[in-house]
Amino acid sequence: MISEIFNIEFFHPSAYYIIGGLLIPLLKGRVKQGYMLLLSLLAFFAVVNMPHGVYGVYEFLSWELTFGNVDKLSKVFAYIFTIMGVIGVIYSFHVENDGEHLSAFYYIGGSLGVTFAGDFLTLFLFWEIMAFSSVFLVWYRKIPSSVDSGFRYLLWHVIGGLILFSGIMIQYSVSGDLSIQYLPFHGWWPTDIQSLATFLILIGFIVNAAVPPFGAWLPDAYPAATVTGAVFMSAFTTKTAVYALIRVCAGSEILIILGVVMAIYGVVYAVLENDARRLLAYHIISQVGYMVAGTGLGTQMAINGVVAHAFCHILYKSLLFMGTGSVLYVTGTAKLSELGGLYKTMPRTMIYTIIGGLAISAFPLFSGFVSKSMTVAAFGEEHIMWAFIGLMLASAGTFLHTGLKVPYFIWFGKDQGIKAQEPPWNMELAMIMGSIFCIGLGIFYKPLYALLPYPVHFEPYTAYHTWETLQILLFTQLGFFLLLKKLWCENTISMDTDWFPRKGAIVFMWFINKPLASFEFNLIGEVYEFIVQKPVLRVARWFRWVDTFIVDKTFSEIANLTLIWSRMLQAIQSGQIQHYAMIMVAGVVTLIVIVIILP
Repeated sequence: MISEIFNIEFFHPSAYYIIGGLLIPLLKGRVKQGYMLLLSLLAFFAVVNMPHGVYGVYEFLSWELTFGNVDKLSKVFAYIFTIMGVIGVIYSFHVENDGEHLSAFYYIGGSLGVTFAGDFLTLFLFWEIMAFSSVFLVWYRKIPSSVDSGFRYLLWHVIGGLILFSGIMIQYSVSGDLSIQYLPFHGWWPTDIQSLATFLILIGFIVNAAVPPFGAWLPDAYPAATVTGAVFMSAFTTKTAVYALIRVCAGSEILIILGVVMAIYGVVYAVLENDARRLLAYHIISQVGYMVAGTGLGTQMAINGVVAHAFCHILYKSLLFMGTGSVLYVTGTAKLSELGGLYKTMPRTMIYTIIGGLAISAFPLFSGFVSKSMTVAAFGEEHIMWAFIGLMLASAGTFLHTGLKVPYFIWFGKDQGIKAQEPPWNMELAMIMGSIFCIGLGIFYKPLYALLPYPVHFEPYTAYHTWETLQILLFTQLGFFLLLKKLWCENTISMDTDWFPRKGAIVFMWFINKPLASFEFNLIGEVYEFIVQKPVLRVARWFRWVDTFIVDKTFSEIANLTLIWSRMLQAIQSGQIQHYAMIMVAGVVTLIVIVIILP
């Protein structure tokens, strides 16, 4: 199988992260740092040397799995994912937790697996690797709020994954083919089996793209993640979803409406935020809105704009998360109301963060100017003026909160007397690299345009476009200083759509604890005891018996783990977990029945 997936012409870059990453816990110090950087560089050069074509085709049961579908679209996303892998690894050198490094490596590997997947089953496999590895980047912060946020994050992605898998199975039942196909969704609601499959696949993708009302997981989890975890998370999940939407659902008109709503929705919530990382998280929703809207438009210029925007967005958004993460790492807080005057003690970090803010605001000579404007111009070309105006308004909001509010309150606001210094050298080196990309792509943009899926017929630096952008930015700056006191949001509480699952969870747990728990499933308990509990306990006793004759820590540890496992399974036999499992089993059985009876 390995020779099929990873042949001489095509070596899957995710292997460096998923397989090579397994050695990380065995290494220490500079050797570990060098090894992680080497793996990231090898993955990047694997993408550089990758020829177009279809590779890694493997027959599994009656399905044909394709691990390497290489074309211009997949390759440009792989370029930026591996570039971000290098920058992110350097930024995380100081982290001593091997588990956090492994989680990040599997997360990057999963995104590359999705990017090169040629069939829906392979895509789903790597899709779930991304979800279950990235949640540990939240949990490894090891504070109560991050644990809670991580569980909510995982719940959203499990639900999204189940919806996606349902759509894939229905699509397979209709077509008998698992290969990734172009499936645009037209209309507002499915009208037949094929449109139902497309609709469910679309929903599965937009959950990961953080499209409201399915996007509350993003501003909930990203600020709760570790300093380095938030940097990685800002780069991969939503952009992988954008790639999947382009590949499968480009031209779906509903995405235009959803994207414009996202762009404005994220800006409004970002303006209200006091926590810098939560503000940036909301602004991811806004920026991904441009990409979703452009994907819905589906013209060649729009798709080029979406891809260019995704490429640049990963760089400047990660730079902003690195800057605010450095502030959190040094000061212990990311709340704007608790910061101020840090330009005196962290001047270089201030410069990097301002560069990121100018890039994301599409300031001329910065990367956002040559990428975001292409998508907006595509709507102008198609004379969809309501979307054009909505995205232009969102651009003004971007400069207001990310280009002005964040730098002002962190660096130039009232000095709170916080003792700070520049972050470790590796964090600063990563920010320097991100800054170079943000400026370099704004000036030397043609190499980026050459990577895009279609020929580019767009010139960003026209007198009209430059002057139009500067007008918007200058008037936004005037408004910022006039409304400065109104932007002070220390005690603001923003109610997002996460209110519904939070309150719904209370009702659900009441149902589990009261009505459902009053019933006894004796048959389930007996089957569990016969099939699971007794065999596990027998294995555990056998290990204990062996341990009395062989003095070996390995046997002892295995015995202990097996006993712990058996006790956990015994606890599952009764109480809430068993009844909750019954509901999940019933849902899966229902799904299987639906798929079987479909024509």
